Amino acid sequence: MRPEFPPPHLRDPGDAWVYGPDGTKFWGRFGAAGLLVWNRKLGVLLQHRVEWSHFGGTWGIPGGARKINEAAIDAALREAAEEASVPPELLEVIHTSVFDLGFWSYTTVVVEATTAFTPVIADAESVSLDWVPIDEVETLPLHPGFANSWPLLRPLLV
Repeated sequence: MRPEFPPPHLRDPGDAWVYGPDGTKFWGRFGAAGLLVWNRKLGVLLQHRVEWSHFGGTWGIPGGARKINEAAIDAALREAAEEASVPPELLEVIHTSVFDLGFWSYTTVVVEATTAFTPVIADAESVSLDWVPIDEVETLPLHPGFANSWPLLRPLLV
């Protein structure tokens, strides 16, 4: 049996499931945020999620639960640093997009990496991290939430 990650005593209060009226579950008691990192030469930074994670085996962007009173941009930057060693000093915010269900929300923070960097897996949530050319993103098995938002986010990367 796989131990819980992280152990309950080390979790932030925001690290919990939220259940919608139909029983659908969403990660992050205070909502969640993710970072869509784009570089003009390399494409977008995508995370191949480990099998044990929610929608494991799919590709998406680094992100996760917001902490209490944490701004979405701060959460997205923190999560990307924690999961993929994304250096915030190399990023410029382009746009934020909010998916709000009333009881839970997810904010995608779109940034441009003004200088190329090599992402490094920094926690147990990733199988791999890859720069994917924009035209190839849709060829991957995408996390359903990212797949739904990609057609709206892609035009921002120009």
